[in-house]
Amino acid sequence: MVNEALNEDGSFRTSNFYEVMGDNFIALAFKLAAEADPNAKLVYNDYNLWKPEKRAGVVRLVKSLQEKGVKIDGVGMQAHWSLEGPSIEDIENSILAYAALGVKVSFTELDVTALPNPWDLDGAAVEQSYEQYEGDPKMNPYPEKLPEAAAMQLANRYETIFKLFLKHKDKIDRVTFWGGVNDGQSWLNYWPINGRTNHPLLFDRDFNPKKAYERVMALKSDNQPKQN
Repeated sequence: MVNEALNEDGSFRTSNFYEVMGDNFIALAFKLAAEADPNAKLVYNDYNLWKPEKRAGVVRLVKSLQEKGVKIDGVGMQAHWSLEGPSIEDIENSILAYAALGVKVSFTELDVTALPNPWDLDGAAVEQSYEQYEGDPKMNPYPEKLPEAAAMQLANRYETIFKLFLKHKDKIDRVTFWGGVNDGQSWLNYWPINGRTNHPLLFDRDFNPKKAYERVMALKSDNQPKQN
């Protein structure tokens, strides 16, 4: 896997590898990986891949690798999303764009923040920090537990997301949650504002399944083959 090599506009990020080898470092990484293990699944992975400009950059990258005869099996979309966005349309457009290249799509880091974030937060770059908001109750509205209305909002969001995944299950290789199994283990309790209590996963801090879990599992039942 090559991870987070593109800027938001789809251009290559500056890194030690890029400065020494230019954009050839990705082709070389995949080539060496394929030689080491011909059966390995080779994936380019990044955040904000639902954005049109970054999506276009990934499409260019995959096409470039394919034209060079370099093996690439998939695109991994980090899914650090919120209750409001990204839109289902933007996510779907990316699934379709990547699948059209003949590769599978993976959702590699799924969580849905239940908290408000600073307006200029962009993606999931860990270097972003907002110390000025520490202790602000507006940025940490649910320090004890998720209230009923917010729990329903989270459940609706997860249901909508997984309906999309099921719609395009032929194009999707896997969906992986991020940062642990329950809310207490999530990295979103500390980022981008330290000291917050977030509730982004399907299980609460006591490993109890949330309404969001029930909605997702109900979709699984709805998609089972009907028995005659």
